[in-house]
Amino acid sequence: MPRSRHRLWQHDRKFSAADIRVPGRETWVLHPHGETMPAGPVPESIHVVLLDGAWSETATMARDTVAWGRRISLPMTGESRFWLRDQQEGARFSTVEALIFLLRACGLQAAGEALQLQLELHVYAHLRARGRKEAAEEFLLQSPLPAALPEVLAQLTERRRR
Repeated sequence: MPRSRHRLWQHDRKFSAADIRVPGRETWVLHPHGETMPAGPVPESIHVVLLDGAWSETATMARDTVAWGRRISLPMTGESRFWLRDQQEGARFSTVEALIFLLRACGLQAAGEALQLQLELHVYAHLRARGRKEAAEEFLLQSPLPAALPEVLAQLTERRRR
């Protein structure tokens, strides 16, 4: 993502709002227990913080980020496509899925679709690499990959000489 920054969370080194904020933009910290996302956000006017980690870790991060900006909840629905986690339950979405939803909600459809395809390809390839070929084929049943990237799928399923 252009102009994105990565900050490694450490319990013994807290970031301040000044460390995180981008001048001239409203800071949103995405969290399921935040306020409802405003309609029609203008991407150039917001700076979004995505908390990434295990659910217990992000709960701790969320408590420490209250002063950074508005805590915003994305109205995400459906089932997660991130089939790689052990606890695949309810409305628990991955960080990248939150970003995909945000891109689409901001009117950045092409970017959202491109990132969705990358997520789908990552999950499918990872399932195959783990030897979970049956799960990978089941995953493809609801995936845009067969229509969007048939040649890539063919390469992934091609038997290789040992």
